[in-house]
Amino acid sequence: MQTKPWHEHYDYNVPTSIRYPRIPAQSFFMLAALGNPDRPAVDFYGTETTFWQLREQMLRLANALGELGVGKGDRVGMLLPNCPQFVIAYLATLSVGAIVVNMNPLYTESELRHIIDATGPKALFTFDSVPADIRSLAGACGIGNVIVTRITDFIDGLEMSTAKDLELEEGWSHFSELIRGTTARRIPRVPFSPDDSAVIQFTGGTTGVPKGAVLTHSNLVAATLQASMWGNAIVRTVPPETLNVLSVIPYFHVYGCVTAMNWAFFNCATQILVPRFEIDEIIGIIGKTEKIGFFPAVPTMISAVLNHPKAEELDLARRLGILNSGAAPMPMELIQQIKEIGIYFSEGWGMSESTAMGSTTPLLGESKTGSVGIPLPDNEVRLVDLDSGREDVERGEPGEIILRGPVVMKGYWNDPEETADQLKDGWLYSGDIGQLDEDGYLYVVDRKKDMIIAGGFNIYPREIDEVLFQNPKVAEAVAVGIPDAYRGDTVKAYVVLKPGLTATEDEIKEFCREKLTAYKVPKLVEFRDTLPKSAVGKVLRKILREEEMGKQ
Repeated sequence: MQTKPWHEHYDYNVPTSIRYPRIPAQSFFMLAALGNPDRPAVDFYGTETTFWQLREQMLRLANALGELGVGKGDRVGMLLPNCPQFVIAYLATLSVGAIVVNMNPLYTESELRHIIDATGPKALFTFDSVPADIRSLAGACGIGNVIVTRITDFIDGLEMSTAKDLELEEGWSHFSELIRGTTARRIPRVPFSPDDSAVIQFTGGTTGVPKGAVLTHSNLVAATLQASMWGNAIVRTVPPETLNVLSVIPYFHVYGCVTAMNWAFFNCATQILVPRFEIDEIIGIIGKTEKIGFFPAVPTMISAVLNHPKAEELDLARRLGILNSGAAPMPMELIQQIKEIGIYFSEGWGMSESTAMGSTTPLLGESKTGSVGIPLPDNEVRLVDLDSGREDVERGEPGEIILRGPVVMKGYWNDPEETADQLKDGWLYSGDIGQLDEDGYLYVVDRKKDMIIAGGFNIYPREIDEVLFQNPKVAEAVAVGIPDAYRGDTVKAYVVLKPGLTATEDEIKEFCREKLTAYKVPKLVEFRDTLPKSAVGKVLRKILREEEMGKQ
């Protein structure tokens, strides 16, 4: 591979190019299970399941799926939070050559209906808290095989549910009973190609219409290797028998799928599975765990951990190996706080369409303030003109980020028009606006669709977000462009204050006025208890803008 300027900034052990094995994505798990069969693969509320036990369960489930008629190319819905059942079902689905369709358990019935209609799953894994929606959808959409579990079924000391307990519909299967009822443990004989589809990850993309990004086995293999080799300088210092990953990032999102689950397979690490982010619970886990080798998270999670009343007494630098932030921009104030504590930290940029991998900051080398780092091995980044999308912009000028590399998706599921719009000559058009410096470090300015045009001025709301975060009273904040008859758009700030503190609209405006050009200062400020977020903690500007438009 041709040398790129950013290669000079790689940590000493990171290769500029990787030889990717032509293997199915689940092979990383099989390597760990054969090499370390008695090592805990998952820890779920204190109940440990070894790699070998997990292998036995997933092979039985794979053979059960085959008996149900699920095979190569079929889609299998995964409507589960982080739990052992998700890991088992994911591996079993890939092992029969089927395609995992990730679904957020918090989706509404209409959102689930869109995904089910689009992909036509032959089977669906779900749990007892959501079948009310699924009962109507399964029949209406013709899902032949619905497999239900109770999340607590994999916690020792709690009573195992039964099909009768869960009042399953006729023809539905109970997850654990399906496994127990199958004795076959052979590896399914399925023809394989690295270009075979492995996961369909639905994303809003640049248009806001949910589309299914099709990720191949080779995409997952490449992303897992990129993530693993990038952090190896730190990970290798952790004794292998104690290596773990705090897995609270949802596995039904590709960020969690790659940087927690598949990372753990490749590194033979224990996954400490947490179904939801609840700050006191996370602090409790950190407090009772001698060392968390890797903690992939998002800014809202990191802020909650660092600002928790017990954070100081936990000695976080001693307990956390690598803290990684993704999915949303990390406020610089928060990054500085991490550096002062002394935790190894990396921030990255990626998309569902790039298997969550794109660029990230070196762990040992130079980390530039405000930058999301440099392209990962074998990835290339360019910035192109915002209007034409063809000409490269001058170094330091803003342009649309486009990415090429082994992690770029195959395309959108059954959507050739949208695929052609976002994949051009092998380059993925991200819809993000960025800048590149002379060393190849990438700075994400904003989303192309989020740019505010007020009175003829282009305003990047992230710049306003950064200023709002500097206010000592502000816990969370986001700036949004809302329609204005005179200016086209006007800037509105949504602010969540820290517990016990108060502030006025004028106070927030005055704070911004001291740090921003006049036309960037929010004209409106609204205080809220919470901000709308995606499954991985990204603040949804689109929802706030739609709320404002609905008022007009």
